[in-house]
Amino acid sequence: MSWDIVIFNSDQKIISMDEVDESLLRPIDFDSILTKQFKSIILDDHHVEIKGDDFIIDYFLDDELVSNKMFSLYGERGLYELVTISKTHNWQIFDTSSEKMIDFDVPDKNGYQTFQRYLQQIQRKED
Repeated sequence: MSWDIVIFNSDQKIISMDEVDESLLRPIDFDSILTKQFKSIILDDHHVEIKGDDFIIDYFLDDELVSNKMFSLYGERGLYELVTISKTHNWQIFDTSSEKMIDFDVPDKNGYQTFQRYLQQIQRKED
């Protein structure tokens, strides 16, 4: 199961999704930026898979500029790669499993371990 996150390009410091000011969201070309950052990219129609050491990042290409983009991560290292890029571009990351923003100073605070606990909860419900 993937760990889903959303990256935002906003002039607003997003604290809560309930408080997002859509007028401060800034559309950009995430796809071009990410293509320049990673070496191992597999493109299948509009689906992109970035393969790295101990991680995979999946997403879909957009036909236009967007202010936010969803990613599916496999492996904790994928988050750290996106945090590094996000710091450079002043992006913000929302963790869909914890429903909180990722703290770039302590990305594992609301990061992979929280996702693992969430995943275990779901698996217990299915059993």
